[in-house]
Formats: sequence, C-alpha cells, structure tokens
Amino acid sequence: MNKKIIKNGTVLDRHFIRSKSDILIEGKYIKAIQPDLTADSETETIDAEGKVVMPGFVDSHRHVWESLIRHIGTDWSLPQYLENIYYGNLGSMLTTEDMYLANLWGSLEALDAGVTTVLDYSMLETPEHADAAINGLREAGIRAIFAHGVSGRGEYWNRESRLRHPEDSRRVKKEYFQSSDQLLTMGLAIRGPEFSAWETAVDDIKLARELDAIASMHIGFGSWGPHDRSISRLHDAGLLREDLNLVHVNRIQPYEYKLIAESGASLSVTPEIEMMMGHGYPATGRLHEHNGLVTLGVDVVVSTAGDMFSQMKFALQAERARQNEIILDKGDMPMELGITTKDVLTFATQNGAKALHLDHKVGTLEPGKEADIIIIDPSSTNLHPLNNQPVGAVVQSARPEDVEFVFVAGKALKRDGKLVYGEQKRLREQVEAASERIFQRQREAVKK
Repeated sequence: MNKKIIKNGTVLDRHFIRSKSDILIEGKYIKAIQPDLTADSETETIDAEGKVVMPGFVDSHRHVWESLIRHIGTDWSLPQYLENIYYGNLGSMLTTEDMYLANLWGSLEALDAGVTTVLDYSMLETPEHADAAINGLREAGIRAIFAHGVSGRGEYWNRESRLRHPEDSRRVKKEYFQSSDQLLTMGLAIRGPEFSAWETAVDDIKLARELDAIASMHIGFGSWGPHDRSISRLHDAGLLREDLNLVHVNRIQPYEYKLIAESGASLSVTPEIEMMMGHGYPATGRLHEHNGLVTLGVDVVVSTAGDMFSQMKFALQAERARQNEIILDKGDMPMELGITTKDVLTFATQNGAKALHLDHKVGTLEPGKEADIIIIDPSSTNLHPLNNQPVGAVVQSARPEDVEFVFVAGKALKRDGKLVYGEQKRLREQVEAASERIFQRQREAVKK
C-alpha cells in the first residue's frame, strides 16, 4: 500500500487550525490526523514544518476547455464574450484532439494552483468531443464533475434550443460513470429557463435526475435577471432542490435568495468575471446571510487566471465593500467587517464539495475521507512571517506559486513546487499548435 505521512504541519481541517499535526495517508485515504504519528520504513515522510496543510480547492464553475484560447477576453463584456464564443464561433472550432488537449492543459493549470476538484462546464459539438473532454480530465488526474454541455454552434440566446443530445448524455453516463468510486463524476451543463423554453429546462432537469447528476445552469444575471423570476418559477414547480447548481444569480429578487437557501441548491459565485463583464454585483453575501450554500468558481480563463486565490479575494472584498457602503450611507463607519476570511475559505473548500455532492469524499481533512490535500509553503516574501494567521494568509496573501504539494486521492500531482506530469515541454508545444489552428479556423471562417 502506498503510504505517506505529512509531518508537523499547520493543518486546516474542518475546525480550521491544528498546529503541529501529522496526517497519515494510506492509498487514497486519510487514516489519521494527530501529533507525533510514527512512520515505518515503507512510509514516505513529507516535512511540513512551518507549512500550511489544507484541503484542495473546489472550483464549482469553470469552462476548462478555454485554456487553449486564454487571454483573448481580458477586455470583453458579457455580450462580446457570447458573440465570440457562441454563434458558431470559437466554441465550435475545436477538433476532438483540441478538446482533449484543452481539458488536459486546463486541468493542469488548476492543479498547479491547488485546485483539486473542478466542475467542468463543457461545450460539446459531437459525442467524440465528449469522449475527448473526459479523457483530458482523466489524463490530468484531477477530480472533476464532467458537466455534459450544449454546442456552441447555435445561438446561445435561442430560447427554443435545448441540450442537443440527451441520448448522448445517457451514453456518457453508461460508458464512463457507472461507478461512484472514481475521480470523475457526471453532471449536466444545461441552459436553464432563461436561455431555453421552459419545457426544455424542465426536461433537462428531469434528465439530470434520471442520470443522478448535478444540473448546473447560468441564471438570474444581466439585464434580464430581475424580470424573469426564474428562481420563483423553479421553486413553484417543485424543481428547486439540492441537486441544482445555480451560476451567477446576481440580479434576482431579494426573497428569492431565501428560496435558494431553503432548497439546498448551491450558488456558484464567479466574482471577478461577474464584476468585469456585467453580470451584476456578486451575490455572495445575499445568499450567505440566509445560510445558503455559497461556492466559488473561476468561470472563463479567456479573461482571468485559473486560480482560486484570486477569486477568494474578489469575493471577500466585493462583499465587504457592499456591506460597508450600506453602513457608510447611514452616516456611520463599519466597526466590524461582516464577512471573514474563514467564511470565504469555507466557500472555496467545504461548500464547494457539498455543492458537488462530494463532501463525503473531500472538502475537509478528516480520517476516512480521500486525501485531496495541498501544502502551502509560507517562506515567500508575500507570506513570511505567518504570525499564526494561516487562514488569513491563504485567503489574502497566497499565490499559486506558493503551492508546494498537491495530492488528489493520495497521489502527488505537484511536488516541490512543480507539476509531476511528464512530457510537459512536448505538451506545451502541442497546446500552442492547437491554439494557433483554432484561431486560423476563425480567420478562415470570417473570410467566408
């Protein structure tokens, strides 16, 4: 059995701080967390003295395939993003080999930054694209919800369009996701009631439940958000449940956040993209005040980096600014901040795992759970000295390059600050060539 022991780390478990503790890993499971564990000669010892040992981050909403076309949307609004990605544009121009490389490269980006679990909100042209996307995730070794998604060829705004291949979702479930004892699990990336006919949205939710899959949808944002009352409609129809992952939800009625919280449905806040592109102000605190299930996601790597450190900071400071402004408008000064670094770290770990129905496996460090663990080295100038404030340091000051080790199900995917994936030089060359081909196809399509 593959055995490891992480020695003398500052462990952030579900109670958040245990100084000078050890973690024993056997195979893919955490077997013990306590001080002064002993190791035999067959156990690998990892010295975590003075380092922060914590659960891997859970990104509840990311379009992983966009790793091949990164940076092109740094000045895009939401309509510009949709125009360039959908309508038969870039989102439909990946070959199956491109899709494989995109999901492999995008997953490695996540792992390098300590993201051990991601919901991959996919865009698929053919069944072969679905196979390629799954194989890319699998090759990287990341834990993921593969959310089977719609094509980018048609108009995203077409309210009559629906998930193109319900039968392919069933095929994917049968071929890849019969076992729950694996790193990849099934989800559906559906358009939801604001981007399809109501009957289509209902059918897609029912399909997800038939497949025992999370149904993730973009909903309640932009100029149409306050008017559609989609959350109320889902609630009134008895469809608003804990297996729905609601993305953005910036501009709904205040009472609808209470409906979400009471239903157990999760909210994926992608704060940086929402503030940048015009979705609306991040809804972090408006659901959190009802004890709702708030999670965080990166969203689109065409416009930002794929790490959760940035998203934690954006979510935290945006919500603090919103709450502080209310107090300032009353002529007072904020005496205490209304949301904490511990809250936001919970969103990025425990809550994400719960939203994706993986909290029995990951999200916290506990004996019996799978060993999705990251180790952060605080010796860099941005983290040293730690001053016994590991939670605040991780949320406010840490960066991807501070992640020294990444384990997924007990397997080391990053060691000593470097990804262990082989042939990285060759992979970089393949990624660059694929990216160039995609943009060449776009140029040729424009000429036509």
